[in-house]
Amino acid sequence: MDSERTGPIRLLVVDDHQLFRRGLVALLAQDRRLSVVGEAGDASAAQSAAERLAPDLILLDNHLPGVSGIHAIAGLKQAAPGARIVMLTVSENVDDLAAGLRAGADGYLLKTIDTEDLADSIERIWEGDSVVSPEMMGKLVGLLREAPPVVAPTATVSTVPVAGVALTRHTPTLDSRDPIHTLSPRETEILKLIARGDSNKLIARALDIAETTVKIHVQHILRKLDLANRVHAAVYATERGMA
Repeated sequence: MDSERTGPIRLLVVDDHQLFRRGLVALLAQDRRLSVVGEAGDASAAQSAAERLAPDLILLDNHLPGVSGIHAIAGLKQAAPGARIVMLTVSENVDDLAAGLRAGADGYLLKTIDTEDLADSIERIWEGDSVVSPEMMGKLVGLLREAPPVVAPTATVSTVPVAGVALTRHTPTLDSRDPIHTLSPRETEILKLIARGDSNKLIARALDIAETTVKIHVQHILRKLDLANRVHAAVYATERGMA
């Protein structure tokens, strides 16, 4: 999506705590990649604003008065079909994480995230990635481990419903190799850092390479492993003891 963007990412911020919302808006305004075009304090106001403003991305708290953020996602997607939706919440409850992803959230971030990482995550999500806070990644993997794999006899890829969330799970069969063997040493190193929850920027710092180089490696990893996004890659790597 970034190739279609000609200006900053247009944001709608939805949170019922006015002081937090205004502070967040002020912080986000310092990043040239972002532009807050609207605010809302509840689901109804958010839906009206989304329909009127057609934002690129909606930052959505879960604990809203009346209708929760999770239950508001469907209406927001109808009001602004092109918008990506990111839960920004204090909840570390694994059921909220699963419910948010099931409802169609493109990301699940905790409010403890620092401003720079939040801005980076917003950009990654706008570009088509799915981002989950590192603190929640282990819980997501835990959900996957609790669910039995659905194995097709002639395929290495199966879909596992985890608390209602469909995740891709790779299971080697007798006549196929795990595609992880196709990764280069550098790609394997990056996959381990993805499983740890590191952003491209953190990976670039850790490996002393350019962030654009990391992006290219991530694209190669997802293609080689036939994975949809970083969340699936983290699950894949964690299942293999790489995290």
